[in-house]
Amino acid sequence: MEEFDKKYYKIGDVAEMLGIPMSTLRYWETQFTIIRPRRNAKNIRFYTPRDIETIRMIHYLVKEKGLKLDAAQEQIRTNRDGVDKRFEVVEQLKSIRDRLANLAEAMDSIGK
Repeated sequence: MEEFDKKYYKIGDVAEMLGIPMSTLRYWETQFTIIRPRRNAKNIRFYTPRDIETIRMIHYLVKEKGLKLDAAQEQIRTNRDGVDKRFEVVEQLKSIRDRLANLAEAMDSIGK
């Protein structure tokens, strides 16, 4: 999991972090009751690290597993812990794959 260095993040920061458009975040906010960023007097959204992890889980279910929004919401509602654990495992495996690819690249450059 990613380490967060701030308490709150603006929508642009979150969109860049996750590689999704801000419009998608705003839309998901209307579809998923579990996404409720704080807002200031100017109505600017501020996401907590917990919000970002929830959005990552939704991104995993919708974009990577291919679930429809209502199916993703049902998965989260009925089995959030299971989805959370699967998501964490997938993220760890991706991290390991990236590290192995970097090591293989390094080994190739040494051999040349």
